[in-house]
Amino acid sequence: MSWKNIVGHERERAAFERVWRRGRLAHAYLFAGPLGIGKRLFAMELAKALLCERTTRDHEAPLAACDQCPDCKQVVAGSHPDVHVACRPDESMELPIEVMQEFCQNFRLKSARGRGKIAILDDADDLNEESANCFLKTLEEPPPRSMLILVGTAPERQLSTITSRCQIVRFAPLHEEQVVAILAQHELHEQKQARRLARLSGGSPGLALQLTDPALWEFRHKLLNGLASQRVNSVALSNQWIEFVEEAGKESAPKRQRAAQVLRLLVLIVQDALAMALGAEPRETDPEELNLLTKLAERAGPEQLLEIQERCLEADVQIDRRVQLSLVLEALTDSLGKRIGGERIAVR
Repeated sequence: MSWKNIVGHERERAAFERVWRRGRLAHAYLFAGPLGIGKRLFAMELAKALLCERTTRDHEAPLAACDQCPDCKQVVAGSHPDVHVACRPDESMELPIEVMQEFCQNFRLKSARGRGKIAILDDADDLNEESANCFLKTLEEPPPRSMLILVGTAPERQLSTITSRCQIVRFAPLHEEQVVAILAQHELHEQKQARRLARLSGGSPGLALQLTDPALWEFRHKLLNGLASQRVNSVALSNQWIEFVEEAGKESAPKRQRAAQVLRLLVLIVQDALAMALGAEPRETDPEELNLLTKLAERAGPEQLLEIQERCLEADVQIDRRVQLSLVLEALTDSLGKRIGGERIAVR
């Protein structure tokens, strides 16, 4: 019955079952892949399967939890004494040393049930040097019959001393149909909208669910209006964008998330404008917005649109690296204003 909540990732599940049957499970894994594709959920289901009373007693059975025993129920409830999870607090930019110290201390304690311990470190990309060094000591000398799972986006985001001690499991984005199915589970049944969100998310159900926020689409339309105007007011655009980001709350993490979401929608606007400038059909722009997109394509042209796309990707990296948001958005909108305009270029 276990794994019923996991959509996709069949290859990774089969690989874990093979090594489990051979008794060759590693002591540490790094789950790497895009955000929002289910890596943490997979890690929790794996922990449940490994600690389930049925699988620990019957090694010939599939690596699938019964979902009925006390161990399974406690893993689901987050109260299992041998499963420890740590993640970056919402109000923090990095995973604090205090969180890491508590995580490592709990993990080093003797197994309460005698079947081993499993520790899941979410937001592994956000380790600072101090917390990474603290974690490294535990990684070098893990307790017997234990497993550490780090959840991140890419091995390159981790210290080499950490990745060298982990087996890397790479998770791929889900297929469009799989994302649509997950959206339906969250009460989004309108097929056209669901498929559009699935495409926009790049195979990430988590991102697709974030993009269901109507406020994002309202601001996207405002942004397209500003870029298609006769004279782009970059100061007004940056102020509007910053104000929209500030509405996400007081903490830095949701603000950066919202800024990145808008940036993703902007990249798609630019890609559609580039398609029109090259004589192709836009894919993601609504029919009622085609007039605005045509204006943008005519005024910017292919070369400038390619430069704008590259500049957006640069801003995305800056947001991820926690450069001050107001500076990133002001510089980006100023760059957009300089690149959009000039000689009119006919759309073929």
